Amino acid sequence: MIFNLWVSKHPRGRQTTIPEDDMTVRHNADVPLENVPGGTATSRQVLLDSELMPNFAMRRFVMEPGGGMPLHTNTVEHGQYVLRGRASVRIADETVDLVAGDSVYIPANVPHSYEAQGDEPFEFLCVVPNGPDEIHLVDQG
Repeated sequence: MIFNLWVSKHPRGRQTTIPEDDMTVRHNADVPLENVPGGTATSRQVLLDSELMPNFAMRRFVMEPGGGMPLHTNTVEHGQYVLRGRASVRIADETVDLVAGDSVYIPANVPHSYEAQGDEPFEFLCVVPNGPDEIHLVDQG
């Protein structure tokens, strides 16, 4: 699966909407960065949601050094692109080390977890289908 990342430059703090094209440009500084419940030193921004894109949402996750997410499942698939840092990511029974420039696909209902490595934050974009997403922690006992 291939993901293309398009970057738009615009003045910081400005959101532009062009109705005839239904295009919206916003800067991540204009979107709240919120703590992720259940995560350790992990926050996320919903950069594009169902109000702007009918089929998918784009989220940005930031895991501080030592941060991460416990083993869990989601009822929706994930497409992720690593922006910076590195992390050990468990997907089903395999653990992979991800670094900036890597992309990964996580199918729906597959257990996965994250553990940020190194001295800088692990940051990635995550694209998911809009719709209900149930998150379940996986009992490792």
